[in-house]
Amino acid sequence: QVQLVESGGGLVQAGGSLRLSCAASGRTVSVYTTGWFRQAPGKEREFVAAIRSLGFTYYADSVKGRSTISRDNAKNTVYLQMNSLKPEDTAVYSCAAKGGLGYGLPYDYWGQGTQVTVSS
Repeated sequence: QVQLVESGGGLVQAGGSLRLSCAASGRTVSVYTTGWFRQAPGKEREFVAAIRSLGFTYYADSVKGRSTISRDNAKNTVYLQMNSLKPEDTAVYSCAAKGGLGYGLPYDYWGQGTQVTVSS
């Protein structure tokens, strides 16, 4: 199994940028589909972006054009670069990994999450 640890969250002003990291251990993350999800207070968890083992990427409409998911196989880490951040991007961001096909839920392994707060 794989263990996932997120980092890179924080407080940023609207219009700013953050790069979230998801460091994997235990197994090579590139064999999995890795996704980023977020959950704001009082709201359901929602899909943000995913990268499949072959490198195909997928984005939610809400972040498309503002975010980039990437993977560094040498560092066994997946990144989420977020630009032009908006207050509505405020949430706990979690990375997750799964085997098999597709990039939707369910995922098998989850990190603990990192808080992103965007001030207006």
